[in-house]
Amino acid sequence: MTDVKGNTPYFITDKSTGNRDNNFESALPIISEGLDSVRAYQFEMHFIIPGGVIENTDGGGNDNKLTLACKQVTAAGFSTEDIEVHRVNDKVYYPGKGSPEEITVTFDNLYQPKIANTLWNWFSSIYDPMQGKFNVKSDKKPPVGGWKAQRATIVALDAHGQPLMETRLYGVYPKSWKTAEFNYSTNDFHTIEMVLRYDFMEHVSYES
Repeated sequence: MTDVKGNTPYFITDKSTGNRDNNFESALPIISEGLDSVRAYQFEMHFIIPGGVIENTDGGGNDNKLTLACKQVTAAGFSTEDIEVHRVNDKVYYPGKGSPEEITVTFDNLYQPKIANTLWNWFSSIYDPMQGKFNVKSDKKPPVGGWKAQRATIVALDAHGQPLMETRLYGVYPKSWKTAEFNYSTNDFHTIEMVLRYDFMEHVSYES
């Protein structure tokens, strides 16, 4: 058994010389580093959101790129529906329409009001409950039709903190915005939770 790079699942090392030996009695097997798994807790998430959502205070003009600390991101996926065909007693299936899924992102609610305001501005640019209107246009919100994020990227990091692979979501917009419950009995940081819908996705791996 080997991995995609040709690494064996384990190798045997001679205790005296340190060289690889096929004699299984010379040493214990050592797990190969080439079969190490991606760690679920080593990730970042980047957004390219509509212009006008982030209040630009540095005058640099980059007011649509957002990188926030995320506590949790649910599984991102894409599936195809089934087309069922009947012929006498037989039943066969063909791939049908593609259907993207939703993801739920849990953000840390930091002592920085600008972060919470940015997430709320993005959601209220789609529907503002104070005005009861969709796609609201104002100085702090994107124009009508500009409420979808160009891209949201989930970056998986290796053990050295370097990008390993990416899951890229295109045409992203928030469906809901809510805060976690306030509870004296818990010992945890407060969070903001957003449900995001996207049009399509791709998965990209970096070469070593």
